[in-house]
Amino acid sequence: MEYLLIILMWAGYCSLHSFLISTSFTNLMTRLLKNYYAFYRIFFVSISLVLLIPLISYTNQFDSNIIITYSPHLNIVRHVLILCSLSMFFWAFFFDYDSLSFFGIRQIQNFGKKIAPPDELKRNGLLGVVRHPMYFALIIYLWCQTFTAIGIIVNIVLTIYIIIGTILEERKLILEFGDSYVKYQQEVPMLIPFIKINNK
Repeated sequence: MEYLLIILMWAGYCSLHSFLISTSFTNLMTRLLKNYYAFYRIFFVSISLVLLIPLISYTNQFDSNIIITYSPHLNIVRHVLILCSLSMFFWAFFFDYDSLSFFGIRQIQNFGKKIAPPDELKRNGLLGVVRHPMYFALIIYLWCQTFTAIGIIVNIVLTIYIIIGTILEERKLILEFGDSYVKYQQEVPMLIPFIKINNK
C-alpha cells in the first residue's frame, strides 16, 4: 500500500510540475499577467522546490530493504558515473543554457522591456552531442543512487516523467524554432548520445 501511495504522490507532483509549465497554461498566464509574467518563472521554480522538499522527506520516512548492492568494482564504476553525470549536468546548466533564465532572474531583469525571442538555435557544446544533456545526466545520476525498492519505484516514475517531459518540450521547441529544430532532431540524438532514433 505504501508503494502505491509513493507512486501516486510522485506522479501527482510530476503532473502538477508539467501542467504549470505547459504551453496552454503559460499562454493563459501570459494573457492574465501581461508584463508581470516576467515573475512567473521564479514562481514556478520556487513552488517546485517548496513541494519537492517535503515529498522527498516523506518518501525517506518509509523503511525499505536494500535490494541492490554493488561489488567493489561496480561501486567504482557507479561513482565514476555519478561524477560524470554531475559534471555533465552542471556544465550544460552553466555553459550550454542560460542559468539566469532557468531561475527566472533574467526575466525579472528585463521586466518591462520588449525582448525578441531567440532567432538562432543553440547547438554548440554538449548540445551538439545530445539535445537534452541535463535530462540524460539526471537519469544516469538517479539510477546510480538506487539501492532500495522505494528508490526503484521513485526512479521509474521520474524516468518516465523525464522522457514524457522531453517529448513535450520537443514539441514546444518545434513551434519556437520550426524547421531548424526539425533538422536538429535529425542530426543530434534526443536523450542518448551517439544513438539516433526517430523520436519526432
